[in-house]
Amino acid sequence: HFHREWCDSSFRKERSASPPQTSMSEPAVKVKADDVAGLFRKEIQDIVAKMRLKGIVPLLVGFLANGDIAAKKYAEWTGKACEADGIKFEVREVDKMDLESALTAANRDPLVHGIMIYYPCFGAAPSFYGGNMDDYLRDSVPIEKDVEGLCHTYRHHLYHNIRYIDNEDVQFSGGISRPRENGLSGTKKSLLPCTPLAIIKLMEYLKVYDETLPLGNRMAGKNVVVINRSEIVGRPLAAMLANDGADVYSVDLNGVFLMRRGKMLEADDAQEGLIRK
Repeated sequence: HFHREWCDSSFRKERSASPPQTSMSEPAVKVKADDVAGLFRKEIQDIVAKMRLKGIVPLLVGFLANGDIAAKKYAEWTGKACEADGIKFEVREVDKMDLESALTAANRDPLVHGIMIYYPCFGAAPSFYGGNMDDYLRDSVPIEKDVEGLCHTYRHHLYHNIRYIDNEDVQFSGGISRPRENGLSGTKKSLLPCTPLAIIKLMEYLKVYDETLPLGNRMAGKNVVVINRSEIVGRPLAAMLANDGADVYSVDLNGVFLMRRGKMLEADDAQEGLIRK
């Protein structure tokens, strides 16, 4: 599936371009995101070119259902980026009350390889199906077509540190599953939300991650502060850093929590102690 190849490319370790070398005593250095992104975009372009040789034109569909001008501009940028990488991008504007049926049609269409929705659509409005409608829509995109890493399967894998979608043994007749070994091996990597992943890739590029340590432990011994616990950026970023061994202090309006692999603990330190740490 297209999303798997795209995902595998996005996770592949950088093999070129040396980052600027700095020490803590030196002034900050501006890093161009294009220099980092270019490593991955080249791989994506190569994969797409091979797909086209097989007669497969990858199609990403973006749904707009909120009338938001900023979302439309974001969709334009998405389209330009896709065009540069050889991916066909199609915006489908629908009334939010028709979004579920339009999404179902795209799920069933074999010519659609990837789906994204520009949120919020319903905001916190409750759903007939339970919870709120936006969460229901996120979970209605199948993993084969979810390019945002927001569906239940990918969220579950992120917070349980399961890094491959084929690294599970099915247990019991109810379909309960658990990762084989430590969740760090497999052939098809799980998708992660793009903004937190981009931050991680920038940190790797800047050698914040210790490459001499085993994979999954390269932030060991480091304290990290993440301000904001949003479900799109703050919380997944904190979880990703914690999954790599860091002690992450997650700060939001309702308090400070210490996040370690699979655990979210109330920070015992007083505010002054946390700042010093």
